[in-house]
Amino acid sequence: MRGHKRYPHSLLNAVLLATLLVHNISAEEQEWPEEWYAPFRTASEIGLTTFSDSPRLYVGDIDHPNFQNLPPLEERLPKDPIVVYPLRETGHHGGIARLTQHDLWQFFQWEAAFTISADMRTFFPNLAEWFELSEDGLTLTIKLRDGIKWSDGVPLTSHDFAFTFNDLWNNDEYSPETYRIVEGSKVVVVDDLLFRYEFPTPRPLFINFVAQYGDFMIDAKHFMKDFHPYYTDKDELDQRIKDYEALNWTQLVNDIRREGSDDSVEVPTLRAFKLVERSSMKRKYLRNPYYPKVDPEGRQLPYIDQINMETVENAEIMAAMASTAQVDFAAFALRTQDIPLLKLGERNGAIKVHIWQRLHSSDVAIQPNYNYEDERYRELYWDIRFRAALSHAINRDELNEIIYFGRGFPRQVTVHPSSSFFKEEWEKRYLEYKPEYSKELLDEIGAVDLDGDGYREFPDGSRLTITLEFYDFETPKGITMELVQEYWRQIGIDLRLKLVDGNLQRERAVAGEMQMTLWHADRVTDILFPLFPDWWVARSISWDRGMWNDWSRWYMKEGEAGVEPPPVMRDLQQSVDNMWVAMDEAERHRIGQKMLAIGSENLWVIGTVGLAPHPVVVSSRLKGVPEKGIWGWDNRWTLANHPATWYIDEGAR
Repeated sequence: MRGHKRYPHSLLNAVLLATLLVHNISAEEQEWPEEWYAPFRTASEIGLTTFSDSPRLYVGDIDHPNFQNLPPLEERLPKDPIVVYPLRETGHHGGIARLTQHDLWQFFQWEAAFTISADMRTFFPNLAEWFELSEDGLTLTIKLRDGIKWSDGVPLTSHDFAFTFNDLWNNDEYSPETYRIVEGSKVVVVDDLLFRYEFPTPRPLFINFVAQYGDFMIDAKHFMKDFHPYYTDKDELDQRIKDYEALNWTQLVNDIRREGSDDSVEVPTLRAFKLVERSSMKRKYLRNPYYPKVDPEGRQLPYIDQINMETVENAEIMAAMASTAQVDFAAFALRTQDIPLLKLGERNGAIKVHIWQRLHSSDVAIQPNYNYEDERYRELYWDIRFRAALSHAINRDELNEIIYFGRGFPRQVTVHPSSSFFKEEWEKRYLEYKPEYSKELLDEIGAVDLDGDGYREFPDGSRLTITLEFYDFETPKGITMELVQEYWRQIGIDLRLKLVDGNLQRERAVAGEMQMTLWHADRVTDILFPLFPDWWVARSISWDRGMWNDWSRWYMKEGEAGVEPPPVMRDLQQSVDNMWVAMDEAERHRIGQKMLAIGSENLWVIGTVGLAPHPVVVSSRLKGVPEKGIWGWDNRWTLANHPATWYIDEGAR
């Protein structure tokens, strides 16, 4: 199974076309390059023999070791450079981009062994020349491209992948609980450019994992080994920990890897830009002079010379900065309800507001806690009639008009329409607005208004009050739940909303202490659904899901902790195990669709509105950003749109 298979992209284009028609944008204007749906070509394959780089590298104003005494460009590029095609036309070198911390990683993307096609289904070689999964699924072999270098000029080798996987991820001290798909696996180095992942059981979905988790899976061993106890004298390492004011070597490694230390400026990177200055509020990045990709005319990417990043925490300030062109690209922290303000900013020509589509199956996925400590709530939540009553009481058409300007899609939580697992019937179940029917279902359960105050009680006569705690971030969760609160009040449900910060959300959700919570439903494409079907099966513990962490704990600890789930969930857990090892793609689809069908029938989580419009604000000077796109975690936001090909036009307005 060599990693060069190509799939037609007509389905994704159909999804995009539906969005385009809503926004009166011609399909011709939106058409993405065919090259975005195919494996990268190389310079030799298109007959490219001459290359050029940015004049900025030679003006002598960059005071950083990575930019001193650089060898010629041909020695910095791979032996056969990767060619990346821009949206429409090739750009030019130069310019400084202004960003906030929210959009930094969307602007210059991860570089991994594999990458994700624009169809959100297919994986292509990136840093790898090729990859091959064995017929038994027990090994994934990767051949790296010859001549790729870290930003300090040191060659990328198999040992860099082995260091991260064997010495960090599989180190109990560094990673006491890691991804289940990693357990029992190891990297075996064959030579500097050839290595393989070896698994104890078939792991066909590990390809998805490598592609989506990107350079979390690669570290520059020649640099990072100085902070690891396997490779460093204990006294020397202890002194480094003390000098960095870290608690231990694991914190030290994390801080350095994640730009959490001033010394992160020394860490080599494979990305398009290199961190060179860091403070609490600002960072400066310069183009990576060893970046392995060029445009079709031989210009080394990225086009942009420098990124200046400023930390901005307030969402309103962020939206104001975007609307007044104080940043060149803004999207991550912007909200659908910001669109009117942002559109006003278009009037002077300084910005353009592109409307992309979030890939989230539902912007708000409401999660009853089936493991809540109070038995009354556990019994009530487990009754499908109660979940159906709550769902039918939500006026999603009104939500869509008020919050999304009529441009979202009322739907339950299921996979994205681009997914090969998708069936339309699953997004429509329990969707119709029928509040009177909701009341009938609640009466049938025995949750009735005993004291005539307009709110229902449990069958034992105690007040039925639901506290829903949530972290209001990314999607319009707060305004959605204020409307849902009123919808549920009309059927007699006393819903109390409680805003929490991210840390408290993490603590209480993982501990199972929330009666009810919510998050947005991503991990719904062919990239991540088969790998992490967490909206449908209790199989992992996470801060963004509070439905069934005790059942997940039981599964993860093989019955030695947590609470044994009911038979339907045990069957689903076994289904995940079967899907992960199934080498036959048709069998994986059969299992995946079984999980989705059971999830649709049981309404484990309650969806609201999904596939919603998302504002992407681009200054008039930034070129090459698509007018339409799919925005979300699964596809790494802008990965398939190749932000290294975006460029600055200083004369544009």
